[in-house]
Amino acid sequence: MDLKELVYKNRTVRRYDQSKAIPMKDLEEIVDLARVSSCAGNNQALKYVIVNHPDMCRVVFDHLKWAASLPDWDGPKQGERPTAYIIAFHDESISKNILWDLGLAVQNLTLGATEKGYAGCQFASVNRPSLKQALGIEDENLKLLMVLALGVPLEEVILTDIPDSGETVYWRDQNQVHFVPKRKLEEIVLKKI
Repeated sequence: MDLKELVYKNRTVRRYDQSKAIPMKDLEEIVDLARVSSCAGNNQALKYVIVNHPDMCRVVFDHLKWAASLPDWDGPKQGERPTAYIIAFHDESISKNILWDLGLAVQNLTLGATEKGYAGCQFASVNRPSLKQALGIEDENLKLLMVLALGVPLEEVILTDIPDSGETVYWRDQNQVHFVPKRKLEEIVLKKI
């Protein structure tokens, strides 16, 4: 798969085949891609908790808020839930400055997952204090930043042009196909000089 195909295929997915676990070895290889991401001052202040045990997956799942743009959906039902999570922390004892570090690391995580046939969903809507406690992370210097849910995708995601209304909110059709409107290239290029 070339880079363009990989980037276009790297979509947020919210329903997974829960019968297909992700091996810890695959998760470690995915996190290794985040490890080598560019970062501010090369400080490498991001750290990760990797979860793939079914009991802990249930714990993490219960700390997430799913799909704000789908208000009538409470998240994936049993059998469609993620089978792994990568939870990113900022170790403030290393550096206070992480500027763009998380974005670069998560992009590498999701591209690595996509290349292996998995899909992910990034969460900032997390009950951070409770999840940190459930994970047994007591260090005050470690700030929980986000959770990446992972699994084998069960849904199709289609990129589409933004409608005439200008609405950018994603939606699902009656077959649960997930549509994500994107601006056209000519709309985002301000100048060609």
